[in-house]
Amino acid sequence: MHTRSQSRNLHNQQHQAPPVVEQFNLEEPIVNPDPLAPMADNRTMAQLLEAPTAGYEDAIVVPEITADNFELKHGLLNLVQNKQFFRHDKEDPHAHIRYFNKITSTMKFPNVPSTSVKLMLFPFSLEGATRIWLEKEPPRSIQTWDDLVSKFINKFFPPSKTTNLRNEITRFQQRFDETFYEAWDRFNDLLRACPHHGFSELHQLDTFYNALNSNDQDSLNSAAGGNFLDKMPRDCLRIIESKSKVRNSRNKPVVAKVSSSTSTPGISSEVAELKDMVKALLLDKKNQSPAPTPVKAVEESCVTCGGAHSYQTCPATTGNVYRDNIQDLSLSKAARLTTTKETPVIEPAIANNDC
Repeated sequence: MHTRSQSRNLHNQQHQAPPVVEQFNLEEPIVNPDPLAPMADNRTMAQLLEAPTAGYEDAIVVPEITADNFELKHGLLNLVQNKQFFRHDKEDPHAHIRYFNKITSTMKFPNVPSTSVKLMLFPFSLEGATRIWLEKEPPRSIQTWDDLVSKFINKFFPPSKTTNLRNEITRFQQRFDETFYEAWDRFNDLLRACPHHGFSELHQLDTFYNALNSNDQDSLNSAAGGNFLDKMPRDCLRIIESKSKVRNSRNKPVVAKVSSSTSTPGISSEVAELKDMVKALLLDKKNQSPAPTPVKAVEESCVTCGGAHSYQTCPATTGNVYRDNIQDLSLSKAARLTTTKETPVIEPAIANNDC
C-alpha cells in the first residue's frame, strides 16, 4: 500500500529528464599555464650591453650578526695587519693561524660568535699571493672557520713540506757546539713547525735521546738513576724538561779523530757539508793559482866585442885602459849617419899606452 507522498515522488521520478553526458575528446591536450615560462625581456639595447654585476660575492660567508651596535675597532684591524702572511719561504702557515687566534681572542663582543669575527678579519691578515689566492676561490665556498683553516693550510703547507719536516725530525742530531737546552729547543721547533707530524710521544723521546751526545746521555741516565729508557715516557719527559731549564751548562761532546773511511753518527750533516765545502774551495783555489814563471839567468855580454864576458875583461882592450862604452856607442851612431850622407868617416884615435 502506497501513501500519497510516495506516489507523488514515484510520479516525479518517472517524468524527470535523463542527465546529459558530455563527450570527452582524448586527442585534445590539456593546456595549463606554466609558472616557469620565461617572461618577455623588455630591456633596451643599452641595458642588455651593460657589464653583469652578478658573481662578485666573497668566498667567505660571514653569518649574519644580529647584535646591536656591533663594530670592528681600528686597533684590532691594525694588530691583524701588522702580522700579515705573504707566503715567503720561511713563513709558517700554522704559526700564522696561532697568532691570528691569539689576536682575535683578545676582543670579545656580546652576542657575537668568535668564529664570525675571525671570518670577517682573516682576509685582512693576507697580502700578496695569499690575498690573490683567496680572491680566486669560488664565491660562497667557505662556510665555516674550520673550512677556511683547512683550505689555507692545505694550500700553503703542501704534502711535500710535511715529508721534508718529518725527515728532519727523524734524522735530528745534536750539533757538536750545541747545549742540551739549545738542542731540546730546536727539536721542539721542528715539532711545532709540523703539528700533523704523526709521531707519538714515545717516538719523539726516543729520537731525541738517541740524537744526543754521550755526555748528555750520561747526564740523563744519572738523573734517571739508571738507564733513561727504563723510565715511563711521562717520567722521561719530566727529566728532560728539568734538565733543559739549566741553560748555563755547556756539555760539549768530545770530538775524536776518525779516519775518512769511517762514519761518525755524532757529527751532524751540516758540519759534514761545511767540511766538504771548505775542501772544494781549497781545491778550486789550488787549481786556479798560476804556475810560477821561471826566471831566466842574466848572461853577461860585452859591449865592445859582443863576447860572453864583461866589457871590463874584454881581450880587445889593452892593459888597464878601457874604452868609454857610452862614447863608443855615440861615435858608432854618428859613423852610421855619416856613411848614409856619403861623407868621409873620421875614426877616433885609440889611446896607446906605449906613447
